[in-house]
Amino acid sequence: MAGIPAASQSVAAIVDIMHRVIKDELPRGALVGIVEQSPPELVVRANNIPLTNKDLYCSRYLLPGYTRHVKGETSDKAGGSGDAEYESHRHPIDNDETWTDTLQPGTAVLLIPIYGQDEQLYWVVDSGVKL
Repeated sequence: MAGIPAASQSVAAIVDIMHRVIKDELPRGALVGIVEQSPPELVVRANNIPLTNKDLYCSRYLLPGYTRHVKGETSDKAGGSGDAEYESHRHPIDNDETWTDTLQPGTAVLLIPIYGQDEQLYWVVDSGVKL
């Protein structure tokens, strides 16, 4: 007759079963997370689970130091010295703009699960506010 397993063996078996079940239950759609810590060491809490850099991809424009080239011109502008040639004019725009703001603690972010990976990863797509 086999003996009764030790409590540690029973708990280990239960934990193994839980891990198998959870691994099969992938998130099926987008979810909302809340930023707990700003980049560069980003932490986002989703479904009460903290996600860190190893779990996340992040859209570049949400990170500090993101640079985008802007080209165009301003809309009509009146002003200047009052001379006729400055009455209505535009200014050309052709320069790099570097964003210095970033995700702050308490910010709601949209998370998209990424499938086909060995581990569960999420893409931080955007931030938003509840209206």
